[in-house]
Amino acid sequence: MLNVESIQNGVVIDHIPAGKGMDIYRLLELESKTQSVALLQSVKSQKYGCKDLIKIEGETLPERLDILGYLDSQITLIVIRDGKVAKKYHPIPPQRLVNVIKCKNPRCITSVEQGLDHVFYLANKDKRIYRCLYCETKVEKK
Repeated sequence: MLNVESIQNGVVIDHIPAGKGMDIYRLLELESKTQSVALLQSVKSQKYGCKDLIKIEGETLPERLDILGYLDSQITLIVIRDGKVAKKYHPIPPQRLVNVIKCKNPRCITSVEQGLDHVFYLANKDKRIYRCLYCETKVEKK
């Protein structure tokens, strides 16, 4: 059995759909951090069957954790302080997404201007619909 130490201070990203852990690792740019990071893939789960899990040790939480609310509603964030759970929650979909998804509209300015950020805003929270800031193209997250 694989044994990974518990963390004293940091965050655990739990209930990541199996196979999606590396995508989240890249989106959060965890490879460029100096803190300890453990990515566990295909972990057995009674509730979900199989899941991925990321443990991040450190006093400061990674930036962009809010994008997890867009990626999957079942993801759980567990903030650890002094070896104990300080907070446990499901992130809510953010109002704005910057460079998380790309606009599919070939006529959008983001298709022509190479250095332009891909910005989407939350148009309908209940249906999880985002729209491109520049051309209003709709993206629905299931």
